[in-house]
Amino acid sequence: MARAAVQTAEDTALAPGALASEGRVLALANQKGGVGKTTTAINLGSALAVVGFSVLILDIDPQGNASTGLGIGKRERSPSSYDALTGNASLQEAIRSTPVPGLDLLPSGEELLGVDLEWADMSERCFLLRNLMRRINEELPPYHWILIDCPPSLNLLTVNAFTAAEGVLVPLQCEFFALEGLSQLLRAIENIRNSLNPSLYIYGVLLTMMDRRNRLSEQVAEDVREVMGDRVFSTLIPRNVRLSEAPSHGRPALLYDHRCPGSLAYMRLAAELIHKEQQNDTSR
Repeated sequence: MARAAVQTAEDTALAPGALASEGRVLALANQKGGVGKTTTAINLGSALAVVGFSVLILDIDPQGNASTGLGIGKRERSPSSYDALTGNASLQEAIRSTPVPGLDLLPSGEELLGVDLEWADMSERCFLLRNLMRRINEELPPYHWILIDCPPSLNLLTVNAFTAAEGVLVPLQCEFFALEGLSQLLRAIENIRNSLNPSLYIYGVLLTMMDRRNRLSEQVAEDVREVMGDRVFSTLIPRNVRLSEAPSHGRPALLYDHRCPGSLAYMRLAAELIHKEQQNDTSR
């Protein structure tokens, strides 16, 4: 199946083995749940991995959906991202391989549920993930992409992700309240820029759960593009049953059904990211 997925990548004009000159650390965030954030982490990470990139997904959502979707059950998550963040486990112990060659996972742990209180009095509470990222860079072979799957809230874990990341990738469901939620997230990002991470920026806004039969979806997409301009990815992620089914089988959609519309959309998104990086390299 992985070989078939690579063929799908070639069909969508991705160059297998073409690697960015330096890695990217992106936080996938939206304070609203059910917008396709974890689906994007899993499937974008898989799409990048099958064409030759080394990818790490950091699951810091206590729900652990990214871990489930990549086949790591709750009983298999110790040591977890919580243990790595608190220094109770080495990276070599905590990071797992996945069914996708080239894609690794640092799984979530239920202990993350209590960190807002547990870490409240720590002076470095906003920098634990940044410190972990430093350890990853020092102790492990370099990853070309690190994707941080954030909780669906603007809590301390999300603040850690924004402090550690270069950019924020925002999955945005094509629904009525999309712009309202986006404005709240943009304010939060600006606050982090002003206080903890001045280099943080919006890497891109991804429109998800698009239904072209629904005029509202089209209108929301138009409105978001009007507000955010070229920061909105050209790729649209459609509503797709196979994309929704894949996590229950512990597999990304690219392995579950590499020809379904959802898989093809994430391959196009990966191609768009690679093109974006190539343009950045040229402009440097």
